[in-house]
Parts: sequence; C-alpha cells; structure tokens
Amino acid sequence: MSNNTRFPDYDLADVTDVTAPAQLRALASPLRDAILELLLERAATVSELAAALGRPKSTVAHHVGVLVDAQLMKVVRTRRVRAIDERYYGRTARIFRIGTVSPIDGAAAPSYNNDLATAAAESASAHQANQLSSIVRHVRIPREQAREFWTRVLELANDYAQLPRAGDVVYGFAAGLYPTDYPALPEAESAATDAE
Repeated sequence: MSNNTRFPDYDLADVTDVTAPAQLRALASPLRDAILELLLERAATVSELAAALGRPKSTVAHHVGVLVDAQLMKVVRTRRVRAIDERYYGRTARIFRIGTVSPIDGAAAPSYNNDLATAAAESASAHQANQLSSIVRHVRIPREQAREFWTRVLELANDYAQLPRAGDVVYGFAAGLYPTDYPALPEAESAATDAE
C-alpha cells in the first residue's frame, strides 16, 4: 500500500541525542510522553492536546512549556483566529535517543521512563482479552551487531508511525534491545572433535 501522506505534518530531525538533566526530567513524565506521542501524527495546539488527553488546558499548557523549555518541542506554525495567534506545537525530533547523562554538581542523574514497562502496563488489558501480539528472543551477538539491528528496528518503528490513520483503535508498538544475564550455550566444538 502506498502512503503519500507524511506524518507528522511538519519538518523535524530524525534523531536527537538527549543528555541534559532537564531534558531527561521532561521525558520522565507519562503525560509529557503522551503529548510527544500525539505530536508524531501532526502538529497540535494546547487546546487540541488537552481535548485528546482529557486533561485541563492549563495542565497541558504547563507540560507543553516544560517540553518547549527542554527543547523537545517547538512552535512549528501559527494561525490567526479572531485576532489571536493560535500556536501549533511539534516535536523537535522523531526519536529522542537517551545518551550519557551529565549530572549537575554531582547530583544524581534524573530517571526516565522505561518504555517496556509502559508498554507492559498499556498491554495488560489486551493480554487479558487475548489480543496481544508479542515476542521475546535472546541472542548472543557482538555489541556492534546489536547496534546495527537496533537501527533496523528504529527504521521499522518509523515506518509504523507513517502508516495512514484510519480505524477507531490506537495500536501500540514496543521494541527493546537490552543486555541480559540470560544463559548461553558454550561455543560448539568442531566436527572433528565430535567424530572422535
């Protein structure tokens, strides 16, 4: 199926490395995460975001301000409505990649959301209704190969975000790549050893 519509409807960077404590604190809020997720579809006003989230406009305006101050959101266009300029906000990047945290004055680094924990909580009702599709695999590979694979996953996630909007259900897509203590088989012995 061809997709002639690009999501979102404004220009933004593909990836931004997030390292500043203020940015990490901004990303640590589930409400701010939801705001950023909505903006992957299109630019929106504070009123539109508040209506979508079912939250007071003043609350959403505060969180938008935090994200703008952290340079994770910006005004992407304005529209004049009855002598008032209506601001449309967008993300500054499709993907915010968490980099090395730089604590200030020896203070503890701020925490941020574990996307897989968020996905687990969101998917609980789908699991109970037998509507959850998921998979976990463990593979012993070199770090560089893991990075290459993750790049492919990010491309797939971007393709997913570009699908035409239709239907009445929002589907979540979660992916994770992480080191584990999962057991691994020892290296296989050579065929010659096996034949002895």
